[in-house]
Formats: sequence, C-alpha cells, structure tokens
Amino acid sequence: MPADQFVLAIDLGTSGSKVGLVSTRGVVAEWSFEPVPLIRPPGGGIEQNPDDWWHAVVASTRRVLQRGSVAKRDIVAVGVTSQWSGTVPVAGSHHIGNALIWMDSRGAPEIARVNSGPISVAGYSVPRLIRWIRRTGGAPGHSGKDPIAHILYLKHHEPDLYSAATVFLEPKDYLNLRLTGVAAAGYDSITLHWVTDNRNLDRVRYDQQLIRLSGLDPAKLPPLRAPDEVLAPLSAGVAAELGLEEGIPVMMGTPDTHSAGIGAGAIRDFQGHLYLGTSSWISCHVPFKKTDLFHGIASLPSAIRRRYFAANEQESAGSCLTYLVDNLGLGGDPAADNAYEGLDRVAERVPAGSNGVIFTPWLNGERSPVDDHHLRAGFFNQSLATTDADLIRAVFEGVAFNARWLLRYVEKFAGRRMDELRAVGGGANSAVWCQIHADVLDRTILQVKDPILAGLRGVAFLAAATIGNQDYDEIPDLVEIANTYHPNPAHRQLYDRLYKEFRYLHKANRKIYARLNRAE
Repeated sequence: MPADQFVLAIDLGTSGSKVGLVSTRGVVAEWSFEPVPLIRPPGGGIEQNPDDWWHAVVASTRRVLQRGSVAKRDIVAVGVTSQWSGTVPVAGSHHIGNALIWMDSRGAPEIARVNSGPISVAGYSVPRLIRWIRRTGGAPGHSGKDPIAHILYLKHHEPDLYSAATVFLEPKDYLNLRLTGVAAAGYDSITLHWVTDNRNLDRVRYDQQLIRLSGLDPAKLPPLRAPDEVLAPLSAGVAAELGLEEGIPVMMGTPDTHSAGIGAGAIRDFQGHLYLGTSSWISCHVPFKKTDLFHGIASLPSAIRRRYFAANEQESAGSCLTYLVDNLGLGGDPAADNAYEGLDRVAERVPAGSNGVIFTPWLNGERSPVDDHHLRAGFFNQSLATTDADLIRAVFEGVAFNARWLLRYVEKFAGRRMDELRAVGGGANSAVWCQIHADVLDRTILQVKDPILAGLRGVAFLAAATIGNQDYDEIPDLVEIANTYHPNPAHRQLYDRLYKEFRYLHKANRKIYARLNRAE
C-alpha cells in the first residue's frame, strides 16, 4: 500500500474550514485553518454565508499547497466532511441565500405542525411516528434544527427564496457541488431530512409517503448516492482556482459526526468516541437498527457501507468556553499563549467540584438527551466567595455532566457499558478537560493524537478505502493514542453528588425556561 499518496481533505466546521494533506495511512502532512463568521438573525436564527465557506476553503487549500511538502501529482483524491444538519438553498450550481446551520431553530413552529396529530405521544402523531421510526430510524426533532425544519421555515417565511431554489443541500454536499458541478446527497448526509427509507443500507431511497407527510417538494431534493462513492472529477475551473491538477476524483465524503468516528479509529461495533468541539457527542457503530425517541438517539446510516452508527449530540461544548472569553471576558491565565490555554490553566488550579458552583451548558437549547430548544445556560450556587476561576472550572464540568447524562442513554441504547472512549475534537486537546470527563463519566478517556484533525483524518481514510488504498479493519491500529486518562477514585463521590444536582436543576427549571423563551 503506497504511503506517499495523499488526499486533499476539507473539514468545514462551524468556526471555519480546515484543509489538510493526509496520507492514505492517516498521516497529516500539512493543514491550515481559516475562520468563518456566524450571522445571527432574530428569532433563533443562526446562518453562514456559503461564499465565506468557499473563500475559507480556497485560502486554506492554497496555503497548504504552497508549503510544497506534498507534490501535486501525489494527491489522488479530494474528500469533504462538514458540519451536519444544515441547509443551503441552491439554484443551478450556486447558492441563492445564506445557509441555515445546525444551530438554527426558527423552523420549530413548522415542524410542530408536521409532528402533531389527534393521537399523540411526546408531541408526535402516533401513525406518523410509526412510519418515521420504522423507515428512517428516527423522527424530526421538535427543536426545529433539522434540515426538514429549515426548508419548511423558508417555504413559509421566505417564499420567494424557496420558490427560486432548485435544490436544498447539506453543507458537505454544497461544497461538493462547488468542486464538481454535480448536486447529490449521500445516504448519510440526507438522513436528517427524515424522508429516506434506511432499512436496506445497500439501497437507501426517498420514501414518497414520508415526503408527502413532511410537506417537502420532492423536486427540490437532491439525487442520492452511497457515501463511499466517487462523486465526479474536480472541475477544471476549480482545479485552477485551488492550485490542483484537473480531474482528481472528488469523493462523496461524509458529515462531521461520521468522519470523527472514523478519524478517531472507533469503527468497530460499540467502540465509542467522545467529540469535543463547538458541540459534543458520544457515538459508536452498532450492528442493528433501533430508536430511542425519548432521548434523541437512533441508528442511522454510517459513512461505512452496510453499517449503522448511534447518532446523538449535545448542542454546546466548546462554544461554552468561547462564550466565557467573548461575552464574559474571562480569559483565564494571562501568561498563557492564548485564551483557551489560559482557561485550562485556571481550571486545573480549582478543586474538583468548582467549590460548589454548577454550570448548565444549554446556551443554544438542547438536542439530546432531551430535545428542548427553550433550555438555557446558567451558573448556580454562586456566593460572594465565588471567583472567576470557580466559574471557569464549572463550565468545563458542566459540559461533562451533560455528557454523562447522554452517556447513560447511549450505553442503554448499545446494550453495554463503554469502558473506554476515544476523545477527538479541539476540546480534546485539553488534558484538563479529558481528565474531568474521565472523572465525571467514570470512564477511561483515550486522547487521540492531534484530536482536532480527526475529521480530516476520517474523511481521508474514507477516500482511501473508496479508491482501494486502505482497509477499514486496519484503521484503529493506524490512529495513535497520545494520552490515557483514568478516573480519579477520590473524585467519584463528589461528582456523583453534583451530577444528581445537575439533573435536578434541569427538572426544576425546564418549565421556567419554556415560559421565558416561548417566543423563540
């Protein structure tokens, strides 16, 4: 197997675009990052301009190529991974409006009308719910953050834009359109539209009955392709713009949840990974199709052919640290090289338990283990003795408490305990946060080397497997573990007690959040 062949891997996250040159053995030779801003319309809107995505991709690609460590002739494929559950309105080969990304909840009223019925359970019409779960594996979330809700929001609130759109694409599929001129969706990326029959993973297809129930226009949905296919060759114009050779195969690619697991080396059934980025999740591949509707967990099509993975997500993780820095002015240790290292240093000096302060991390509502876009963040149990340092550590711990809540239902879904979790994402660079997660979850955390590059590595592995340069069974052994964090038994009783109070804070305050935020 040649070690000198490379994939140009593109990872479009919420905060910006990473582009890397990754060998077919998963070695990242070069990478670069370019930030992308958020746009915040009123009423729960979170958008991004796809032109900003493209400019970031172009700038990052040119930067890594100009460094000259990899010859252009050795780049054998292009693969894209990206933030999931977003919607780009497209006419022809270009967007005609901003992308509504995974944080946008403005479609909640529209999806409530789709979900409801005279005979309901948990806010869902029972006959519709049975159809959704049986065929798709899940159902549209009440929060309004799925693409089905985005599209319905545009249909009812921006009808001119909706009418002008010829197709709606996920962010990953939009970047593929820009790279090749071909519009298509993967079996994996289309899932959260909740209109595909996923029972036969060799032939995922649109279900016309579900499309009618959803209120979507089937003519505005993209053709479907398997995620481990070549989409099309890189177009001549884009090759010139990026500085690549014309005709390189562009893979279908996969969303970030899927690529993170592959890049973490967690591809065997029940082998879990913890992602710590803007959002967070705990997921694993599973050998069955199953749904836990009440806690937002379902078996959905993986990027690996004929495989399901347990999909779930908590909305806010690294974004809570960003909020500390940008909105509360808490930069941590001023002697650190950057604000996030400064937060780490301060959190490490505070005793476990943050001197009794608890933080609830629901800055943008929550998706799982509860689907409630009304929830909000807050610090609890502050006193005159509470310091900035206590607040900082409480944020690290609050995200981990929410992860423990989620882990309970992921393990119940999987039917087994996960003794180890591979940690990836930018937040997994933090030794302090890895140890806090180990202590709060009471699980061993395996910190993957260069965890922020898991998405690049994962989509490169997927591309290499597609073109025959890699075998999936080898991937776990190719991913290096940098550090191992074992639970500290001295913190067990403390964190058990604080976690119970964390759960009670949700129970005691959820109705208050609903009353305060009902208009959103």
